[in-house]
Amino acid sequence: MIRICHDLEALSLAAAELFAAEACQAVRVHGRFTVALSGGSTPRRMYELLAREPFIEQVPWQSTHIFWGDERCVPADDPRNNALMTRQTLLDHVPVPPGQIHPMVCNSSPLEAAVEYEALLRSFFAGGRPRFDLVLLGLGENGHTASLFPGTSVLDDQQHWVGEVYVVEEGLQRLTLTAAAINQAALIVFLVSGHGKAPILREVLKGTQDPHSIPARMVKPVDGGLLWMVDRHAACLLRQRKE
Repeated sequence: MIRICHDLEALSLAAAELFAAEACQAVRVHGRFTVALSGGSTPRRMYELLAREPFIEQVPWQSTHIFWGDERCVPADDPRNNALMTRQTLLDHVPVPPGQIHPMVCNSSPLEAAVEYEALLRSFFAGGRPRFDLVLLGLGENGHTASLFPGTSVLDDQQHWVGEVYVVEEGLQRLTLTAAAINQAALIVFLVSGHGKAPILREVLKGTQDPHSIPARMVKPVDGGLLWMVDRHAACLLRQRKE
């Protein structure tokens, strides 16, 4: 399903509304809301809106558990750190209990960090599958999502929930949820904004290329929902009507 918004501000507002609605629904149904957040520039405005009225009062923060879909292996105070951005824009301003915030941490080797985060997830989900209520994803111009990059070995991992990956273009190690873990979510939402994303968005939605060359195409929920929330600039090459 594709939802096209006028611009980034409208997209951010719609995403914040969806976040609040999904949180309330999850808490009503099973007493907690579990979400895997995305880094990058697109969700920043959504996070800022969630930290303000009316959303700060609408979201059941005390019953919310925060995870991340990926992280760069940089210090916690590095501007490139996804968790730092989210704390500054959202988590430092809402009443989520600190023990319910679960960042990916690379204090050890990337492999050890991936093993540790997977152990945390397996404990949290009590031996079941990683059934996040909501997973937020972005889309890179090369087709990556989370830290699932074209041509990397983590794309073939069907056994683990968390993997480590070296991104040659950045010279950085990253941690990421695997496609196998992401696809267990109840709802997966891509947030895509800007003219620069238009060509790759069209390619992803056409679905004609090998998923290994466009990893975002590997996101196919097992028994959940998939929603693309995009602004009209990203959607300019699609034949869709905007909101």
